[in-house]
Amino acid sequence: MKKVLLVSGGEIEDAFALQYIKAQSFSHVIAIDSGMEFLYRHGLKPDVIVGDFDSAEASVLEKYRQMPGIEWRKFQPQKDDTDTEIAVLTALEQGAEELHILGALGSRIDHSLANIRLLGFCMEKGVDAYLVDAQNRIRMMNQPLEMEKDNQYGKYISLIPFMGDVEGLTLRGFAYPLTDYTMGGYNSIGISNEITEKKATITMEKGTLLLIESRDEE
Repeated sequence: MKKVLLVSGGEIEDAFALQYIKAQSFSHVIAIDSGMEFLYRHGLKPDVIVGDFDSAEASVLEKYRQMPGIEWRKFQPQKDDTDTEIAVLTALEQGAEELHILGALGSRIDHSLANIRLLGFCMEKGVDAYLVDAQNRIRMMNQPLEMEKDNQYGKYISLIPFMGDVEGLTLRGFAYPLTDYTMGGYNSIGISNEITEKKATITMEKGTLLLIESRDEE
């Protein structure tokens, strides 16, 4: 499986990110604009660098330009797609089957929401994609899912309808189960559930869910 790491320019907690990268087996690394600064700080070389480079440090850009074997994809600042979207499209072009995106969440809520929407684009292409930070792992789903308690990312599981109601939602193995439930888009019933069995299942008949695994700050 071609598992790709994308590093964007949002907030990154270095110690967490380094541990996360070490625990995974990424076959390819894509730096997104100023996301390259995190990689450079820790002596990591990306395979591809994507962006308009309006926010990246000039010294880091120059250091990477001197390194052989890096593919560059530069775009004008005035464009229809965000740098992160271009990076996702690049990863899919190159055959990615699973994407993990660091630095995609942060203080700019507009960018965070745009990046969350990219999960849906990947889902439609049949590619597993995750936005990850120290407290959260976010994915989008429209198919049944089985989760193992021992492998969950955080203590809490939150389910939020995306783009309309989710019909026939059934949860098993959770502290708060549901059976054939229609979850509307304007309530918080799906927030902060917990897995209580060794395995938990989520099934639905129709709709799309945003699945957020989260943990409190230590």
